[in-house]
Amino acid sequence: MPPTWHAASHPHSYQDPPPWHASRAGGHRYPYAAAVSVTPAPTATRPVAPPTATPTPPATPFPPGPPSKLGLFITRNDPEIFRLLETGNVALIKTLEHDAGFVTDLKKLSANTLIVGRPTFLGQADLDNMDPLAAARQFVEQLLPLATDERRRAAYAGWEAFNEPVPNSIEQMQRLAVFEAERTRLLGEQGIRSVVGNFGVGQPPLELWPHFFPALEAVRTHHGYLGLHEYSAPDIWFGTGKSQRQATADQADEGWLTLRYRKVYRNYLEPAGLAVPLLITECGVDGLVQNRPGPEGNGWRDFVDFWATDLGMGYDGAGNYIEQLAWYDAELRLDEYVAGAAIYALAASGGWESYELLGEAAQILHQYLSVHPPRG
Repeated sequence: MPPTWHAASHPHSYQDPPPWHASRAGGHRYPYAAAVSVTPAPTATRPVAPPTATPTPPATPFPPGPPSKLGLFITRNDPEIFRLLETGNVALIKTLEHDAGFVTDLKKLSANTLIVGRPTFLGQADLDNMDPLAAARQFVEQLLPLATDERRRAAYAGWEAFNEPVPNSIEQMQRLAVFEAERTRLLGEQGIRSVVGNFGVGQPPLELWPHFFPALEAVRTHHGYLGLHEYSAPDIWFGTGKSQRQATADQADEGWLTLRYRKVYRNYLEPAGLAVPLLITECGVDGLVQNRPGPEGNGWRDFVDFWATDLGMGYDGAGNYIEQLAWYDAELRLDEYVAGAAIYALAASGGWESYELLGEAAQILHQYLSVHPPRG
Protein backbone atom coordinates (compact mmCIF):
# COMPACT_ATOMS: atom_id res chain seq x y z
CA MET A 1 0.00 0.00 0.00
CA PRO A 2 1.34 3.50 -0.74
CA PRO A 3 1.95 5.73 2.27
CA THR A 4 -0.71 8.25 3.22
CA TRP A 5 0.26 11.71 4.42
CA HIS A 6 -1.96 12.85 7.26
CA ALA A 7 -1.88 16.62 7.53
CA ALA A 8 -2.95 18.51 10.61
CA SER A 9 -4.40 22.00 10.54
CA HIS A 10 -1.65 24.69 10.62
CA PRO A 11 1.06 23.65 10.98
CA HIS A 12 0.42 21.08 8.26
CA SER A 13 1.94 17.70 9.05
CA TYR A 14 1.66 14.17 7.88
CA GLN A 15 2.78 10.72 8.94
CA ASP A 16 4.88 8.22 6.99
CA PRO A 17 5.55 10.33 3.88
CA PRO A 18 7.45 8.77 0.99
CA PRO A 19 11.10 9.93 0.93
CA TRP A 20 11.84 12.86 -1.38
CA HIS A 21 13.58 12.69 -4.73
CA ALA A 22 14.61 16.03 -6.19
CA SER A 23 12.76 16.91 -9.36
CA ARG A 24 11.36 20.05 -10.94
CA ALA A 25 8.90 20.62 -13.72
CA GLY A 26 9.10 22.82 -16.77
CA GLY A 27 11.09 25.93 -17.59
CA HIS A 28 10.96 29.45 -16.25
CA ARG A 29 8.96 31.95 -18.27
CA TYR A 30 10.04 35.08 -16.41
CA PRO A 31 13.84 35.42 -16.69
CA TYR A 32 15.71 36.82 -13.72
CA ALA A 33 17.91 39.91 -13.83
CA ALA A 34 21.33 38.66 -14.89
CA ALA A 35 24.31 39.63 -12.74
CA VAL A 36 26.66 42.36 -14.00
CA SER A 37 29.78 40.94 -15.65
CA VAL A 38 33.06 42.85 -15.44
CA THR A 39 35.93 42.57 -17.92
CA PRO A 40 39.15 41.66 -16.01
CA ALA A 41 41.71 44.46 -15.91
CA PRO A 42 44.60 43.85 -18.41
CA THR A 43 48.22 43.95 -17.31
CA ALA A 44 49.21 46.42 -20.04
CA THR A 45 49.35 50.15 -19.29
CA ARG A 46 47.17 51.17 -22.25
CA PRO A 47 43.70 52.61 -21.40
CA VAL A 48 41.09 50.05 -20.46
CA ALA A 49 37.49 50.24 -21.69
CA PRO A 50 34.93 50.52 -18.89
CA PRO A 51 33.11 47.28 -18.02
CA THR A 52 29.74 46.69 -19.66
CA ALA A 53 26.68 45.34 -17.94
CA THR A 54 25.02 42.24 -19.28
CA PRO A 55 21.55 43.32 -20.44
CA THR A 56 18.60 42.07 -18.43
CA PRO A 57 16.53 39.65 -20.54
CA PRO A 58 12.99 40.89 -21.07
CA ALA A 59 10.22 38.95 -19.37
CA THR A 60 8.42 36.60 -21.74
CA PRO A 61 4.64 36.96 -21.42
CA PHE A 62 2.47 33.91 -20.95
CA PRO A 63 0.96 32.75 -24.26
CA PRO A 64 -2.81 32.50 -24.80
CA GLY A 65 -4.54 29.52 -23.27
CA PRO A 66 -7.92 28.09 -22.27
CA PRO A 67 -9.99 29.55 -19.42
CA SER A 68 -8.15 29.39 -16.12
CA LYS A 69 -9.40 27.65 -12.99
CA LEU A 70 -7.34 29.85 -10.69
CA GLY A 71 -8.97 32.19 -8.22
CA LEU A 72 -8.20 34.18 -5.09
CA PHE A 73 -8.50 33.85 -1.34
CA ILE A 74 -9.17 37.32 0.06
CA THR A 75 -9.55 38.62 3.58
CA ARG A 76 -10.32 42.29 2.88
CA ASN A 77 -11.14 44.77 0.16
CA ASP A 78 -8.26 45.88 -2.06
CA PRO A 79 -8.32 47.57 -5.52
CA GLU A 80 -6.11 44.81 -6.95
CA ILE A 81 -8.99 42.33 -6.53
CA PHE A 82 -11.13 44.31 -8.96
CA ARG A 83 -8.26 44.75 -11.41
CA LEU A 84 -7.83 40.97 -11.60
CA LEU A 85 -11.58 40.43 -11.89
CA GLU A 86 -11.63 42.74 -14.91
CA THR A 87 -9.82 40.01 -16.86
CA GLY A 88 -13.08 38.04 -16.74
CA ASN A 89 -11.06 34.94 -15.92
CA VAL A 90 -11.03 34.57 -12.12
CA ALA A 91 -12.75 31.25 -11.45
CA LEU A 92 -13.24 31.53 -7.69
CA ILE A 93 -13.21 34.08 -4.88
CA LYS A 94 -13.01 32.69 -1.34
CA THR A 95 -13.69 35.57 1.04
CA LEU A 96 -13.68 36.35 4.74
CA GLU A 97 -15.07 39.82 3.96
CA HIS A 98 -18.86 39.55 3.77
CA ASP A 99 -19.93 43.16 3.32
CA ALA A 100 -22.99 42.93 1.09
CA GLY A 101 -21.99 45.89 -1.07
CA PHE A 102 -18.49 44.50 -1.55
CA VAL A 103 -19.56 41.04 -2.71
CA THR A 104 -22.26 42.57 -4.91
CA ASP A 105 -19.60 44.65 -6.65
CA LEU A 106 -17.44 41.56 -7.14
CA LYS A 107 -20.30 39.72 -8.78
CA LYS A 108 -21.30 42.67 -10.98
CA LEU A 109 -17.77 42.94 -12.33
CA SER A 110 -17.36 39.21 -12.97
CA ALA A 111 -20.70 37.42 -13.10
CA ASN A 112 -19.20 33.99 -13.76
CA THR A 113 -16.82 34.04 -10.79
CA LEU A 114 -17.91 31.71 -7.99
CA ILE A 115 -17.91 33.39 -4.57
CA VAL A 116 -17.57 31.25 -1.46
CA GLY A 117 -17.87 32.56 2.09
CA ARG A 118 -16.22 31.31 5.23
CA PRO A 119 -18.00 32.56 8.35
CA THR A 120 -15.68 33.70 11.10
CA PHE A 121 -17.87 32.85 14.09
CA LEU A 122 -16.90 29.15 14.22
CA GLY A 123 -14.03 27.74 16.21
CA GLN A 124 -12.40 24.38 15.57
CA ALA A 125 -14.60 21.30 15.37
CA ASP A 126 -14.63 19.16 18.52
CA LEU A 127 -15.14 15.88 16.70
CA ASP A 128 -14.94 13.80 19.88
CA ASN A 129 -17.75 15.51 21.78
CA MET A 130 -19.86 17.39 19.21
CA ASP A 131 -23.56 16.57 18.88
CA PRO A 132 -23.58 16.87 15.07
CA LEU A 133 -27.30 17.47 14.58
CA ALA A 134 -27.50 20.11 17.30
CA ALA A 135 -24.29 21.74 16.04
CA ALA A 136 -25.69 21.85 12.49
CA ARG A 137 -28.89 23.54 13.64
CA GLN A 138 -26.93 26.08 15.68
CA PHE A 139 -24.64 26.83 12.74
CA VAL A 140 -27.58 27.38 10.39
CA GLU A 141 -29.31 29.68 12.88
CA GLN A 142 -26.15 31.80 13.06
CA LEU A 143 -25.52 31.84 9.32
CA LEU A 144 -29.02 32.51 8.00
CA PRO A 145 -29.20 36.22 8.97
CA LEU A 146 -25.98 36.73 7.00
CA ALA A 147 -26.67 34.42 4.06
CA THR A 148 -30.32 35.30 3.45
CA ASP A 149 -29.65 38.98 2.81
CA GLU A 150 -30.84 39.26 -0.79
CA ARG A 151 -27.61 40.81 -2.05
CA ARG A 152 -25.50 38.07 -0.49
CA ARG A 153 -27.93 35.39 -1.61
CA ALA A 154 -27.46 36.58 -5.19
CA ALA A 155 -23.67 36.76 -4.89
CA TYR A 156 -22.59 33.61 -3.04
CA ALA A 157 -22.24 30.18 -4.64
CA GLY A 158 -21.85 28.48 -1.28
CA TRP A 159 -20.86 28.71 2.37
CA GLU A 160 -18.28 26.76 4.33
CA ALA A 161 -18.55 25.71 7.96
CA PHE A 162 -15.56 24.41 9.98
CA ASN A 163 -12.16 25.33 8.57
CA GLU A 164 -9.72 22.42 8.20
CA PRO A 165 -11.36 19.86 10.51
CA VAL A 166 -9.04 16.96 11.35
CA PRO A 167 -10.91 13.63 11.62
CA ASN A 168 -8.53 10.88 12.67
CA SER A 169 -10.95 8.01 13.27
CA ILE A 170 -14.06 6.48 11.73
CA GLU A 171 -16.19 7.87 14.56
CA GLN A 172 -14.87 11.41 14.10
CA MET A 173 -15.41 11.30 10.35
CA GLN A 174 -18.93 9.93 10.75
CA ARG A 175 -19.76 12.70 13.22
CA LEU A 176 -18.44 15.35 10.83
CA ALA A 177 -20.40 13.79 7.93
CA VAL A 178 -23.65 13.97 9.90
CA PHE A 179 -22.99 17.63 10.73
CA GLU A 180 -22.19 18.54 7.12
CA ALA A 181 -25.14 16.59 5.71
CA GLU A 182 -27.61 18.18 8.10
CA ARG A 183 -26.42 21.75 7.66
CA THR A 184 -26.36 21.23 3.88
CA ARG A 185 -29.96 20.00 4.01
CA LEU A 186 -31.16 22.84 6.25
CA LEU A 187 -29.46 25.51 4.16
CA GLY A 188 -30.59 23.86 0.94
CA GLU A 189 -34.20 24.19 2.06
CA GLN A 190 -33.57 27.95 2.12
CA GLY A 191 -31.99 27.94 -1.33
CA ILE A 192 -28.47 28.35 0.05
CA ARG A 193 -25.68 26.03 -1.09
CA SER A 194 -22.87 24.54 0.98
CA VAL A 195 -19.19 23.76 0.53
CA VAL A 196 -18.48 20.75 2.74
CA GLY A 197 -15.30 19.22 4.08
CA ASN A 198 -12.82 22.08 3.66
CA PHE A 199 -10.10 19.70 4.80
CA GLY A 200 -6.53 20.89 5.24
CA VAL A 201 -3.67 19.77 3.01
CA GLY A 202 -3.15 16.01 3.13
CA GLN A 203 -6.38 15.45 5.05
CA PRO A 204 -8.32 13.34 5.75
CA PRO A 205 -6.63 9.92 5.74
CA LEU A 206 -7.72 8.34 2.48
CA GLU A 207 -9.29 5.30 4.10
CA LEU A 208 -11.78 7.53 5.94
CA TRP A 209 -13.41 8.93 2.81
CA PRO A 210 -16.24 6.33 2.60
CA HIS A 211 -17.44 7.51 6.02
CA PHE A 212 -17.90 11.03 4.61
CA PHE A 213 -20.27 9.88 1.87
CA PRO A 214 -23.48 11.05 3.65
CA ALA A 215 -22.22 14.65 3.39
CA LEU A 216 -21.46 14.21 -0.31
CA GLU A 217 -24.87 12.70 -0.94
CA ALA A 218 -26.43 15.82 0.62
CA VAL A 219 -24.19 18.01 -1.55
CA ARG A 220 -25.33 16.14 -4.66
CA THR A 221 -28.98 16.61 -3.68
CA HIS A 222 -28.65 20.32 -2.86
CA HIS A 223 -26.17 21.28 -5.62
CA GLY A 224 -23.22 22.12 -3.40
CA TYR A 225 -19.49 21.52 -3.52
CA LEU A 226 -16.70 19.59 -1.86
CA GLY A 227 -13.97 21.88 -0.53
CA LEU A 228 -10.30 20.90 -0.16
CA HIS A 229 -7.03 22.74 0.54
CA GLU A 230 -3.91 21.85 -1.44
CA TYR A 231 -0.45 23.23 -0.67
CA SER A 232 3.11 22.02 -0.92
CA ALA A 233 6.68 23.28 -0.40
CA PRO A 234 9.38 24.17 -1.21
CA ASP A 235 7.58 24.27 -4.56
CA ILE A 236 3.98 23.57 -5.42
CA TRP A 237 4.68 20.23 -7.13
CA PHE A 238 6.63 18.54 -4.31
CA GLY A 239 4.92 15.22 -3.58
CA THR A 240 3.41 14.93 -7.07
CA GLY A 241 4.57 12.69 -9.90
CA LYS A 242 8.31 12.01 -9.66
CA SER A 243 8.91 14.80 -7.16
CA GLN A 244 9.37 12.41 -4.22
CA ARG A 245 12.14 11.54 -1.80
CA GLN A 246 12.63 8.27 -3.64
CA ALA A 247 12.56 7.94 -7.42
CA THR A 248 10.69 4.67 -7.05
CA ALA A 249 7.79 6.48 -5.35
CA ASP A 250 6.59 8.05 -8.62
CA GLN A 251 2.94 9.10 -8.24
CA ALA A 252 2.31 9.47 -11.98
CA ASP A 253 -0.27 12.28 -12.38
CA GLU A 254 -1.33 12.24 -8.72
CA GLY A 255 0.17 13.65 -5.53
CA TRP A 256 0.19 13.34 -1.76
CA LEU A 257 -0.34 17.09 -1.20
CA THR A 258 -1.18 18.97 -4.40
CA LEU A 259 -3.11 16.77 -6.84
CA ARG A 260 -4.08 14.55 -3.89
CA TYR A 261 -7.69 15.20 -4.91
CA ARG A 262 -7.21 12.79 -7.84
CA LYS A 263 -6.58 9.93 -5.42
CA VAL A 264 -9.82 10.85 -3.63
CA TYR A 265 -11.97 11.05 -6.75
CA ARG A 266 -10.51 8.10 -8.64
CA ASN A 267 -10.38 5.65 -5.74
CA TYR A 268 -13.41 6.65 -3.69
CA LEU A 269 -15.83 9.26 -5.06
CA GLU A 270 -16.14 8.23 -8.71
CA PRO A 271 -16.70 4.52 -7.95
CA ALA A 272 -19.44 5.56 -5.50
CA GLY A 273 -21.13 7.89 -8.00
CA LEU A 274 -20.24 10.91 -5.82
CA ALA A 275 -17.91 12.93 -8.05
CA VAL A 276 -19.50 16.21 -6.91
CA PRO A 277 -18.06 19.55 -8.07
CA LEU A 278 -14.78 20.36 -6.33
CA LEU A 279 -13.46 23.70 -5.11
CA ILE A 280 -9.85 23.97 -3.98
CA THR A 281 -10.63 26.76 -1.53
CA GLU A 282 -6.97 27.32 -0.60
CA CYS A 283 -3.84 26.53 -2.59
CA GLY A 284 -0.27 27.64 -3.12
CA VAL A 285 3.16 27.21 -1.55
CA ASP A 286 3.05 26.73 2.21
CA GLY A 287 6.18 25.94 4.20
CA LEU A 288 4.10 24.83 7.17
CA VAL A 289 3.81 21.40 5.57
CA GLN A 290 6.22 19.08 7.36
CA ASN A 291 8.50 16.21 6.31
CA ARG A 292 9.57 18.16 3.24
CA PRO A 293 12.88 19.29 1.75
CA GLY A 294 14.08 22.87 1.64
CA PRO A 295 14.56 25.65 4.17
CA GLU A 296 12.29 26.84 6.93
CA GLY A 297 9.63 29.24 5.74
CA ASN A 298 5.94 29.99 5.51
CA GLY A 299 4.59 31.51 2.30
CA TRP A 300 6.08 31.57 -1.18
CA ARG A 301 8.13 34.71 -0.50
CA ASP A 302 10.26 32.77 1.99
CA PHE A 303 11.42 30.36 -0.75
CA VAL A 304 12.53 32.85 -3.41
CA ASP A 305 16.24 32.52 -2.59
CA PHE A 306 16.03 28.74 -2.38
CA TRP A 307 14.38 28.55 -5.81
CA ALA A 308 17.24 30.63 -7.23
CA THR A 309 20.27 29.14 -5.49
CA ASP A 310 19.29 25.50 -4.98
CA LEU A 311 16.81 24.84 -7.80
CA GLY A 312 18.37 27.11 -10.42
CA MET A 313 15.09 28.83 -11.21
CA GLY A 314 16.47 32.36 -11.29
CA TYR A 315 15.90 35.35 -9.05
CA ASP A 316 12.50 36.47 -10.35
CA GLY A 317 10.64 35.08 -7.36
CA ALA A 318 7.24 36.45 -8.34
CA GLY A 319 7.56 35.05 -11.84
CA ASN A 320 8.68 31.70 -10.45
CA TYR A 321 5.61 31.53 -8.25
CA ILE A 322 3.14 32.34 -11.01
CA GLU A 323 4.90 29.72 -13.17
CA GLN A 324 4.19 27.16 -10.48
CA LEU A 325 0.56 28.24 -10.23
CA ALA A 326 0.27 28.03 -14.04
CA TRP A 327 1.50 24.43 -13.84
CA TYR A 328 -1.14 23.68 -11.20
CA ASP A 329 -3.81 25.40 -13.29
CA ALA A 330 -2.94 23.25 -16.30
CA GLU A 331 -3.42 20.14 -14.16
CA LEU A 332 -6.75 21.37 -12.77
CA ARG A 333 -8.07 21.97 -16.28
CA LEU A 334 -7.69 18.27 -17.03
CA ASP A 335 -10.39 17.39 -14.47
CA GLU A 336 -13.86 18.57 -15.40
CA TYR A 337 -15.21 18.28 -11.85
CA VAL A 338 -12.75 20.93 -10.57
CA ALA A 339 -14.59 24.26 -10.58
CA GLY A 340 -11.86 26.52 -9.22
CA ALA A 341 -8.84 26.94 -6.94
CA ALA A 342 -8.30 29.97 -4.67
CA ILE A 343 -4.67 31.08 -4.30
CA TYR A 344 -3.82 31.99 -0.72
CA ALA A 345 -3.80 34.97 -0.57
CA LEU A 346 -4.49 38.38 -2.08
CA ALA A 347 -4.89 41.14 0.50
CA ALA A 348 -3.84 38.73 3.26
CA SER A 349 -4.41 39.21 6.97
CA GLY A 350 -1.68 40.50 9.25
CA GLY A 351 0.94 37.86 9.99
CA TRP A 352 0.50 36.15 6.63
CA GLU A 353 2.50 38.61 4.51
CA SER A 354 4.85 35.93 3.16
CA TYR A 355 1.87 34.47 1.25
CA GLU A 356 0.83 37.84 -0.18
CA LEU A 357 0.24 38.21 -3.92
CA LEU A 358 0.04 42.01 -4.00
CA GLY A 359 2.75 43.70 -6.03
CA GLU A 360 4.74 42.10 -8.84
CA ALA A 361 3.13 38.68 -8.39
CA ALA A 362 -0.33 40.18 -8.91
CA GLN A 363 0.90 42.00 -12.02
CA ILE A 364 2.23 38.77 -13.55
CA LEU A 365 -0.94 36.92 -12.55
CA HIS A 366 -2.95 39.65 -14.30
CA GLN A 367 -0.99 39.08 -17.50
CA TYR A 368 -1.54 35.31 -17.21
CA LEU A 369 -5.29 35.69 -16.71
CA SER A 370 -5.57 38.32 -19.45
CA VAL A 371 -4.39 35.95 -22.19
CA HIS A 372 -6.99 33.33 -21.27
CA PRO A 373 -10.52 33.89 -22.59
CA PRO A 374 -13.18 35.21 -20.21
CA ARG A 375 -15.15 32.55 -18.43
CA GLY A 376 -18.46 31.75 -20.07
